Amino acid sequence: MRYKKIDIDSWKRKPHYLFFKDFDEPFFGVAFNVKVGKGYEFCKEHNRSFFIYYLYAVLKAVNAVKEFRYRIVDDVPVVFDTVSISPTVKRDDGTFGFSYMEYAESFAEFYKLAEMEMKRVRVGNDLVPSENDAGTIHFSALPWLKFTSLSHARSFRENDSVPKISVGKLFEEGGALMMPVSVHVNHALADGVHVGKFAEEFEGFLNKGY
Repeated sequence: MRYKKIDIDSWKRKPHYLFFKDFDEPFFGVAFNVKVGKGYEFCKEHNRSFFIYYLYAVLKAVNAVKEFRYRIVDDVPVVFDTVSISPTVKRDDGTFGFSYMEYAESFAEFYKLAEMEMKRVRVGNDLVPSENDAGTIHFSALPWLKFTSLSHARSFRENDSVPKISVGKLFEEGGALMMPVSVHVNHALADGVHVGKFAEEFEGFLNKGY
């Protein structure tokens, strides 16, 4: 089993979960900037895709923060062992498709899987991958925009609990190469402090080099 049910009666988040889970809009969003210079230089030096590199860093970060692995499945809170990622992939005709990439411990292994999946989406015409489920992260890149806030299209008929992460255009600030990041999470499962932990982990993995 990829996840286990949370014992809600002994869960420290029980009052927060019960308070927020039935909100019409239980998600909250935060936008912030992260330093990416070391990771960007690593990709240039080793001829690697920076897009795949930061997808890997996102996956490492979300799996390092337990609250980003919490989900609501059949109206029950659960925690996944590991989560995957579903990034949008741009096609030559100007449209996009959703991809699905499993978590891999090593960058080399993830890189191969990501390349194959991106190639599959680019030559196809399906929108949503068959593997789409709650145990993932919804991800999108807006490399044309240095955004300071962002919102998402959502169906309020569905009990959505999947975090949504987006990144934007690289820019320089104070001599450092920066990238805007937007994170939306379900408040029944995570708080601002957990987004802060994710931001710290993400920036660390971005500049680690693999």
